Amino acid sequence: MAQLEKVLGYTFKDRELLQRALTHSSCANERKINKTENYERLEFLGDAVLELTVSEFLYNNYPQKREGEMTRTRAALVCEPTLASCARVLDLPSFLMLGKGEDATGGREKDSILCDVFEAIAGALYLDGGYSAAGEYIHRFLLDDWEHKALFVDAKTILQEVMQKQKKKISYRTVSESGPANERVFVEELLIDGQSAGTASGKSKKAAQQQLAYDKLLELKEQ
Repeated sequence: MAQLEKVLGYTFKDRELLQRALTHSSCANERKINKTENYERLEFLGDAVLELTVSEFLYNNYPQKREGEMTRTRAALVCEPTLASCARVLDLPSFLMLGKGEDATGGREKDSILCDVFEAIAGALYLDGGYSAAGEYIHRFLLDDWEHKALFVDAKTILQEVMQKQKKKISYRTVSESGPANERVFVEELLIDGQSAGTASGKSKKAAQQQLAYDKLLELKEQ
């Protein structure tokens, strides 16, 4: 707990809140402890705190953005892939408390679990230190580079729109699949008007395609 507090830059008055935020239901079930002693209730609270913090940030800092644009940006920031990515930056997989079965099937790297834990920590911080503590965590680990995070999540849609304006067609094809069932690696290729525009790998076809689109958007931005 002390190691994670150092990473977070916050010392809990009630450390049990932090421990609960890291405890998956599979671990709680194996240890036969109270079912509320996992992160699910904290995740529920943290989700609301995240929504409010991101909404307030966009509203205060981008007065030119219309409601629809702010809604899309917020959705990209609080979605599962973005929050899971933030959890990995914090090295949360190392701190997770999982049941043996969940751990053996790759639970530490599941986006769904990592997203939940990132939200649960926001909830724990809110209960322990109020809105300011939770807000600092969200600003530091989610909103610090929000434009790139939002761009990454929306990359495929944005690239499609850009290519349509240029009267070009894009598609993706799978180059290869490798690795065991729970650790598959997919290599995808981006095609623009039938011509190769690069390859990328990921733990799913969608993740690899997303990376491809993001890389292409960054390339176009530099040009």
